[in-house]
Amino acid sequence: MSKTIGAIVVNVERCKGCTLCITACPKDVIALANRKVNAHGYTYVEPAHLENCIGCAACGTVCPDGCITVYRKKLEV
Repeated sequence: MSKTIGAIVVNVERCKGCTLCITACPKDVIALANRKVNAHGYTYVEPAHLENCIGCAACGTVCPDGCITVYRKKLEV
């Protein structure tokens, strides 16, 4: 039997903090960075609970600026 786990990488310099990815994530993995902004003055998103990521890629699919890369790995359990 195998289990899929995931990981996300956010390009914070491109992120505009639209929060579409936060809404799309079924596992509440992503959150707005608290009191942090990128070089363009936008509050960006970051992985908050990466251990919950299942690699579904919903966040990357809805991101209008292509800021999120999703990685998946199958673990044999």
